[in-house]
Amino acid sequence: MSLRDKLSRTPDHDAIRAACKDKVVVITGGARGIGFETATQLFRAGAKVAIGDVDGEAVGKAAADLGIEGVEVDVTKRESFDAFLSEVESRLGPIDVLVNNAGIMPVGPFLSYDDTIIRRTFDIDVLGVIIGCQEAARRMAPRRTGHIVNIASTAGRIPTPGLTIYNGAKAAVIEFSEALGAELEPEGVTVSAVLPTFTRTALISGLQTNKFIQTVAPEEVAAIVVETIAKPVTRVYAPRSMRWADSSPLFPQAMKRFSRKLTKLDSIFLSPDQEARAAYSSRIRGEKVVDPAPGAERAGRSDKESTRLSS
Repeated sequence: MSLRDKLSRTPDHDAIRAACKDKVVVITGGARGIGFETATQLFRAGAKVAIGDVDGEAVGKAAADLGIEGVEVDVTKRESFDAFLSEVESRLGPIDVLVNNAGIMPVGPFLSYDDTIIRRTFDIDVLGVIIGCQEAARRMAPRRTGHIVNIASTAGRIPTPGLTIYNGAKAAVIEFSEALGAELEPEGVTVSAVLPTFTRTALISGLQTNKFIQTVAPEEVAAIVVETIAKPVTRVYAPRSMRWADSSPLFPQAMKRFSRKLTKLDSIFLSPDQEARAAYSSRIRGEKVVDPAPGAERAGRSDKESTRLSS
C-alpha cells in the first residue's frame, strides 16, 4: 500500500464491522484471489458469506477452509446464477450484497485472439455481471434494499496494447455500473464499481512488471471492497491513489504515447512469458487445471517477490 493511501484514509474498523455484521453477502469467483480474500475479510467482520465459482472442487475447498457456504456456479448461464442465489437464500436468508467478482484477463496481440477467448471474456466479464445484477436486483428491489458491487478494473480507464479485449470488457462494466446505479437508486438498491489496478494473483502471471507499474495485493483490494460495502460509493479505485485514471481520457495522445513507452505498457502485455502463464491461460479457456490450495497465492508471496509474477 502506498504512503499516500495510508495517509489519505484510515479505515474505521469498528464501523466497518458494525456495518457488515450479519449481512448476507454473495461473492462470485470466490475460490481464489480477490474473491477469496474478500470472503475472508467479510467473514471476520461478522458477515454471512457465500462464495460461488465455476470450479466446483476449488470453491468447495475454499468454503471449507473458511467455514462458509460454497456453491458451484456458471455466471454466464442465467439458470445457474438464479439457482446459486436461491440456494444461498435458502441457507442464509435474503441477500444483502452481491459482489460480482468473477472475471478473466487474456493478454496478447489483438490479431492473436481467437473467437473462443473473445467470447469467453465478454461472457464472463460483462454478461456474467449483467446477469448477476439482474438476478440480484429482482430479489432486492421488492425489499427496497440491497447493494451490488461490481469488480471492474483500472484497465477500463487506461487503454493498453495487449489488453484490447479486457480493456473493452472492463470499460463496459464501469459505465454499466454507473448507469444501473442511477436507475436502481429509486428502488433502494445501490450499485458500486471497484477498479483494482493489476492484482498480484495468477491474473498477471508471466508479465514483466517494473517500478512504474503499480500492482496491488488481493487482500488490499478486498479491504476496499469491504469498506465499500460498509460505506457505499459509486466508484472507487484500488489503491485509491489510482483515481487519477478517471482523467486519463482527457490526456493528449502524445502524453499517452510517452507514458506507455516510459512504463513499458506499450509492450508488457504483448509478449508475456507463455510458459509462466500457461496454467492461467488454460484455466480461462475452461480447461481443467490443478489449482493450489485456497489462500496459497497469499501465503506464497513475500515483500521481496520477483517482479516476474507467476503465482
